[in-house]
Amino acid sequence: MKKAENWQNKHTYRSSAKWIYGNFVDYDNNFRAITRKAKVRFETRDWARARSDLSERIELYEKSVLNTVNGIKDRHQNMPLGMADWDSIQSVYWDRVAGVPHGQFAKTFFNSVYRTVLHSEGKDPKHISDTAGIVSSLAPVKYQPKLKYYLNWGEIREMVYHLFSDFEFGAPFVDLDDDVDFVCQKIVNAIPTAKENQNAVLRIEVMKEIFYQSSRAFIVGKIYGSEKFQPFIIALEHTELGIKTEAVLNTVDETSVLFGFTRSYFMVDVEPVESAVHFITSLIPQKPRDELHTMLGRARQGKTERARLLYTHLASSGKEDKFEHARGERGLVMLVFTMPSYDLVFKVLRDNFGHPKTVTHNEVKKKYQFVYKHDRAGRLIDTQEFRNIEFPLKQFSKQLLEELLSECGDTAHISGEKLVIGHLYSERRLIPLNLFIKNTESEKIAETIIDYGQAIKDLALTNIFPGDLLIKNFGVSRRGRVIFYDYDELSLLTSCVFKEIPESKFPEDDLRSKPWFHVDKADIFPQEFVKFIGLNANLRKILVDSHGEIFTPSYWNSMKQLHLDNLAPEIAPYYRLTSRR
Repeated sequence: MKKAENWQNKHTYRSSAKWIYGNFVDYDNNFRAITRKAKVRFETRDWARARSDLSERIELYEKSVLNTVNGIKDRHQNMPLGMADWDSIQSVYWDRVAGVPHGQFAKTFFNSVYRTVLHSEGKDPKHISDTAGIVSSLAPVKYQPKLKYYLNWGEIREMVYHLFSDFEFGAPFVDLDDDVDFVCQKIVNAIPTAKENQNAVLRIEVMKEIFYQSSRAFIVGKIYGSEKFQPFIIALEHTELGIKTEAVLNTVDETSVLFGFTRSYFMVDVEPVESAVHFITSLIPQKPRDELHTMLGRARQGKTERARLLYTHLASSGKEDKFEHARGERGLVMLVFTMPSYDLVFKVLRDNFGHPKTVTHNEVKKKYQFVYKHDRAGRLIDTQEFRNIEFPLKQFSKQLLEELLSECGDTAHISGEKLVIGHLYSERRLIPLNLFIKNTESEKIAETIIDYGQAIKDLALTNIFPGDLLIKNFGVSRRGRVIFYDYDELSLLTSCVFKEIPESKFPEDDLRSKPWFHVDKADIFPQEFVKFIGLNANLRKILVDSHGEIFTPSYWNSMKQLHLDNLAPEIAPYYRLTSRR
């Protein structure tokens, strides 16, 4: 009887593990099916459906997990699975997915299902983090990408024409010969010796898969000169007249911006995704692998890779290398910490928000979820959300640990030699704009203030109003780009009401600490921005001279109308690059 019972249990564990993996495979197939639609959207200029596809793909993971959970409950409704059963199922599952291309991702999917089941049964899944049992110090296998090779036999133009002929679209080029000439000129600019000697260019290698992002398509590759290779990316746009080459990116900086953490996710059907990550890493070696996974649409794999890189760093860091408060002003909503030797910050919601914040915890989480799904236009930082993540207790400064336990006690607790944080956000570390201004030479500050104004305008073009324009809520990236990262007051621009400040009837009205006129919750008065952004008189003048319209209701209302009419232009992902017009 005991043997029969054991056999039955083992059969249950195997069939459950198999069924969960089958659901993971279905998720992956559906993910790729949505991704493949990008080519048709580009060919037909169906940008509305392209945006819808991206949202559907982002939401697909949680929906697939929930469908799997509901299926598990149906399969075991007569005999619900206990914790010991789940541990046994996990053991079988872990054994079977070891070594397959998406093995780590399949484990992440399992953990998501397990956590959701425990939540639905009213149990606390503290021992199951997003990365439990998945993260190791071993680097993932480097799967080789599928490439196309174009050799230069003495005529660069012939090589480029051959490349274009290999990528067919269901729409015509406006002027392919002109595009070929443009690309050839960019090649000569990138490899100057090719002007006198075309044999200075050896070959071009590109990935077989086309990368789609918003309304653009990218042929991603590298070009080899006699001494070195460099990035070679052709950016295509589909205008009303047809397809044309908009730009050619051939520097590390341009490529890094294109694949940066402030951009929308790509639609590219590559299997496994690690092959694309491996190839892009060869173009921009300094770009963290976790960011590339995420930018290619595999956010959950990006999260696992981010945790792996973090734990690898912690294991090799010295005794004096500790987590500490991040630079900048103390946040009223978030406690933010970092490790000086590691390029991430971690943001934990405080139990109680400081005055005058009235936003709720749930509202803040919704803001971050909104940014996750929205076009970030190069001005909003991508965030990874972790649950029940563990840190070595010894690597926290005393002051930070005390504040985490007292100010964030609802989510942070000590377990043995670990600090467990139930919920946090991780982001790439930036220099707060207010600190950047204090510690940088004046010429660079002026450029950055102008970019700060442009950042506000870029956000407006994507239907986002930051809410709080204080410079402390913006940061500066390593490449000098101004990025917004404080989301608790962020809102859709179309939900705001931009107004002129009414003229006062009495002189004393202007001296009141509060408005003497009625103000609704959605009312915003752009004329007041300049008083509260935190710039001195000289820097304010630079901002007003460059972007004075952002302090007028007419500018914001015109932007609002563009979005209401669905006419807002898209922001090109070419920072400091003169694209072809």
